Formats: sequence, C-alpha cells, structure tokens
Amino acid sequence: MMILWIVLGVIGGIIVLMLLLAAVMKKGYTVERSIVVDKPLEEAFHWMTSLEFQDSWSKWANMDPNMKKWYIGTDRTVGFMSKWESEHKNVGSGEQQITKIVPNERMETELRFLKPFKAVCQGYFISAPVGKNQTQISWGFSGNMPYPMNIMLGLMKMEQKLGEDFEEGLTNMKKKMEA
Repeated sequence: MMILWIVLGVIGGIIVLMLLLAAVMKKGYTVERSIVVDKPLEEAFHWMTSLEFQDSWSKWANMDPNMKKWYIGTDRTVGFMSKWESEHKNVGSGEQQITKIVPNERMETELRFLKPFKAVCQGYFISAPVGKNQTQISWGFSGNMPYPMNIMLGLMKMEQKLGEDFEEGLTNMKKKMEA
C-alpha cells in the first residue's frame, strides 16, 4: 500500500511540475523562413500569392496524393479560400483564406485547422526585391497554444519542425517558379 502512495505522489508531482512549467512557458509562437528566387518582384509575387500554386510545392499538400481539395472564390484575391481534407495524420483537414494583400509586398492568410486538432493560426508571405531579377520570399506562421497545451511547444520542438517544413516548401517553390 505504501508503494502505491509513493507512485501516486511521484505521478502527482510530475503533473504539478508540468503544469507549473506550462504556466511560465510562452503560449505564442512564430516561425519564418526565407529564400531568394531568380524572378523579378512582380512575377515572384504573382506566384507567391496563389493558394492553388501553393498546392504544387507545399510539403503538406504533397504528403497525400488522395487529399480532397476545394477552392472558393478567385485565387490571388482577398477572401479566396482553399479547403482540404485528408486521412493522412500529418495533413488532416482545414482551410486557408487570404485575408490581406499588399501588392508586391505581402499576403496574409488565416489557417483554420479542423483535424487532427482544432486551431486558428495566421500565415503570411513577404516579398522584397534583392536585385533586378531576384526576389526574397519569406514565409511565416504564428499562433497560440492555450495553457496547459503550450508545454507541447517545447517538447515537440514545434518551431524547429515547422521551420524545416517551411524550408522544404520554399525550396520546392523556388524549383517550380524557376522551371
């Protein structure tokens, strides 16, 4: 009986420690990666703002060839929405909607994840000329994890993992854009 109380005490202590760590850990995160493409600003921005084109280079869109896709509205315009549904555990289902476009500078989106978990995040693409025929494209993403789930930010190395996925996606985008 004493061993049971010791085990319960240790488990309880671990839970309290995890809750205390979650209380002091950050709840928000931002991930951003950049790449330079060999395209003039206007052309790069044209490709960058297409959610339909994004499906050809995004790591997640390419994980499931059987993913169902829907588009609502006119691509490259505020309000355009891309929806997806997948049984793949790393893709899930959700939607991305263009919320703001500043011509040749920035596009912002809202991502609403439905499966495997519900979350709302903000995404963005920023373009900047590097030279006459080169453009830097930055892809960013920010969101929040509520307490006590925010402890997962540190345990899963979420910012590092998302960053690697962004780097792969940007490399794919560059190859497609420059082809």
